[in-house]
Parts: sequence; structure tokens; C-alpha cells
Amino acid sequence: MKAFIIYMTTADKKEARAIGRYLVQSKLAACVNIWDNMNSMYEWQGAFQDEQETVMIAKTTEERVPSLIAAVKERHSYACPCIVTVPISDGNPDFLQWIEERVRS
Repeated sequence: MKAFIIYMTTADKKEARAIGRYLVQSKLAACVNIWDNMNSMYEWQGAFQDEQETVMIAKTTEERVPSLIAAVKERHSYACPCIVTVPISDGNPDFLQWIEERVRS
């Protein structure tokens, strides 16, 4: 089993909580961490942006990544949401097993 961390940003904490709740309750993610009031600087449609966003970090398995990405895109307010995956190369075996158990279909 390969575990992944999924890094995402949302417009605000309310959106992050709604998406996070769906991901956990649908067994697409074992858990979701939410950090509010993160500052993001980027260029979008030719204009410099300096905005407050909320970060979400989900833990899931490789098998669930495509479904998780699709679910986030469907529920997200952005036209092009940040959703990136980072494979977990090592960690607490008990925690990694818990991730697999939580998202097992």
C-alpha cells in the first residue's frame, strides 16, 4: 500500500471544512488537516494576487487519489484548484496502516 499526502488550498475555512468533511465521510481520506489564514501570492489571469487562503492536507492511499481529486474539483469554488499529491516514502507503520484501514472501500 502506498500512502499519499494531498496538499490543497481553498478560498476560506468554511469551504475547507465542507470539502474535508466530505472526503473523510466518503472514505476518500483518512483525515484532513486545515490551516486557516495562509497568505498566497501568485499570478492569475495576468494579475498579481496576494490573498488569504486556507490549506488542507489529506492523507489517503494511491488507489483513492483519483477519486479524491475528482471529488475536490467537483466541490471547489476555484476554476483551477491547487491539488497536488506527495507520496509518503516512510513513516509510523501503525499510522500508515490506519490510513489504509480508514479509506478501504
